[in-house]
Amino acid sequence: MFICVMACTAAVCMPAMAQQADKSVARQWMDITIECIRLDYARPTIAARNLFHVSAAMWDAWAMYDQNAQMYLPLAKMSADDVEAARAQAISFAAYRVLKWRFEWSPGGLTVMPKLNALMVSLGYDITDTSTTGTTPAHLGNYIGKAYKNFGLADGANEGGAYKNVDYAPVNLALIVAQPGNPPRIDPIWPTRPPAEVDPDRWQPLSLQSYVDQNGNTLPLGYPSFQSAEWGRVTPFALKNSDRVNNYRNGKLFPVYLDQGGQPKKNSARISEYFSGFEQVLYWSSHHDPSDGVQWDISPASIGAITIPPSSEPADSFYNLFNGGDNGVGHTVNPATGNEYQSNIVPRGDYVRVLAEFWADGPKSETPPGHWVSIYNKVMDSPLFQRRMQGRGPILGALEWDVKTYLALCGGMHDAAITAWSNKGWYDASRPITAIRLMAERGQRSDPTAPSYNPDGLWLVPGLVELITEESSSAGERHAVLAASIGKVAVKTWQSGRVVNPASDVGGVGWSLALNWVPYQRPTFVSPPFGGYISGHSTFSRTAAEILTNITGSEYFPGGLMEYVCSAGQFLVFEDGPSVDVRLQWATFRDAADQCSLSRIWGGIHPGFDDLPGRRAGILVASRALEMAQTLWNSAPYFCPEDLNQDGSIDTADLGLGLLGWGEPEFDLDGDGTFASADVGLILLNFGACN
Repeated sequence: MFICVMACTAAVCMPAMAQQADKSVARQWMDITIECIRLDYARPTIAARNLFHVSAAMWDAWAMYDQNAQMYLPLAKMSADDVEAARAQAISFAAYRVLKWRFEWSPGGLTVMPKLNALMVSLGYDITDTSTTGTTPAHLGNYIGKAYKNFGLADGANEGGAYKNVDYAPVNLALIVAQPGNPPRIDPIWPTRPPAEVDPDRWQPLSLQSYVDQNGNTLPLGYPSFQSAEWGRVTPFALKNSDRVNNYRNGKLFPVYLDQGGQPKKNSARISEYFSGFEQVLYWSSHHDPSDGVQWDISPASIGAITIPPSSEPADSFYNLFNGGDNGVGHTVNPATGNEYQSNIVPRGDYVRVLAEFWADGPKSETPPGHWVSIYNKVMDSPLFQRRMQGRGPILGALEWDVKTYLALCGGMHDAAITAWSNKGWYDASRPITAIRLMAERGQRSDPTAPSYNPDGLWLVPGLVELITEESSSAGERHAVLAASIGKVAVKTWQSGRVVNPASDVGGVGWSLALNWVPYQRPTFVSPPFGGYISGHSTFSRTAAEILTNITGSEYFPGGLMEYVCSAGQFLVFEDGPSVDVRLQWATFRDAADQCSLSRIWGGIHPGFDDLPGRRAGILVASRALEMAQTLWNSAPYFCPEDLNQDGSIDTADLGLGLLGWGEPEFDLDGDGTFASADVGLILLNFGACN
């Protein structure tokens, strides 16, 4: 059985599988784009936009020499004696100019600019040729690069203003993470005013001694403001006007794309969902102990193949509230081999910690959109993969395949960012650290006769959320270290305070004051600098999974399995670990996306009600991106798998073609791996039809 394998050490995954020899110039420029993003500030929206603009510029340089394909920006068509050479040169100059403009002054600019120059030189191109007025491929590439520079300065992202918000301002004062609870704060600008209560339904910035982003950059002014709160104003790739709702706050426009309706709020009829969603995050933070004896099979035999519930169903019904995980039933067999998936038993505490850090994409992160481009690139490197659009038709050349599929995938990532962050900016939803500490501040809501009762407090759960009593805090008892806090609420959670040296220390799980709860994150990061609803990771991941499923023609990874090996004692960054080698395994693209979504709950970043709307939005974003990409390719969506020769009808020619490939996988229609009698039946059933 062939397995796509990557080895993960120190949160950096190195390829360990065969690569195709014909790596196109588009692939080379996309690889270096990912490197540029890793050395930039960790800003998912801006990373997605950069990926899209580079991929669109490369597409336009390719399509300029095709009389049928449509360019994203309306530019003139050209001709050349050697079209492939002209395309390679135009693509290189276009990508080079976009990347130079975007990253020359980034934190990693001094590192990446020599690499950009070196790639151009290795390809035989003169970087001193900056003309945009000639008709050589170099001049046309420069012209395209300039066109995307100008486009980016006018697309609503406020690139000229360093991407800063213009109209958004947080309603809450900062939570001081090092202090217990989340009490009312005194406004440092207006110290004579009464302390301001925290709005539990709105985003709250954090006050940290030092803030370090996911790429390892220290911000000198501390925790940043809400990133990209006005991203709904950015020009999308494929989202439609009908997908957009114009909302106004204080007279300022906050457009929302694919509006998901808003999060459950404390001050609403959905208060029970608010409580249960954030308390789910709290319960799952007790899973981060590899020595607790809980063992899980994390193979595709047990994990994956989930069913996303309808939006009318509360999110918490989808998850295993106390033990973790979702409603996935796994896969019975690997369709590529016909064999059952082998079990993969690891401590749950190792699995969830690896999952949380793997999908957090840090440090030196390519951010979630770049992470999915990297995963896609490894799929393309599989010797089992063939460049047949949607798994059908002729094998495309490497360059044509790459420019087309990068356009679809990166365009989808860009629109996923616009969708998620337009929802984030408008709904301005709180994060778990805000909500959990607010509930802890109130006390417990389970027992009106017990100490610290408040209807807005935490629900008591034996073994997870408990009141500290004189008995429970006596010497040798479970709350002994909390004896000074009798009557307050204790939670069983990850012990961040035990991690002094992340290279050697393990926090484990124990009892802490609920007032001091923090997520499984670095103390210099704690929580992302933007609102929770909807989950960006879930939106990005589901968008990518749907696009990759479509363009590859299969929901499965090549060979039916993708595996990442995260070595014992080498992978984790937040603390030492894992205690054993952890092999993250996925049968399908959707399985990988679903694990990414769960990772954000275990990481203490999102409740489930942020997650599922993001997945649903991602499905819609993918459909729009694929439709737009196919329009630009001048390739109608392919809805007739039985039309084996793609001539527009299902007829005897297709039947004959299939019979010539009897027993082979090329024209398999029913998913059993070979063309056989069942496939003949499908052709006959749809005879004479198409589209």
